[in-house]
Amino acid sequence: MPPTRSQAQRDAVTVEIAFAVVTGALAGGLVFLLCAAPALWGPVAASWRGSWLMASAVLGGAACAFRVVRVLRRWGHPSHPGRTSPDS
Repeated sequence: MPPTRSQAQRDAVTVEIAFAVVTGALAGGLVFLLCAAPALWGPVAASWRGSWLMASAVLGGAACAFRVVRVLRRWGHPSHPGRTSPDS
């Protein structure tokens, strides 16, 4: 049976998850806007806009997922300076 975590440890995990999700959403939104800008305000033909926006959405979602995974994996790694592992 795994050891129970203190309230401080559970709070730290919650804060880190919230940080990962918020920064992931910001990163994904920024990537989407940067990729979609030509289709929204630029010289992209109307026949390409739907595909361009779909590709931008996929890249934005991938950037969001990458950021969330990266933050949470780095945080849980015990050798990362300045952070504590959720099990410590």
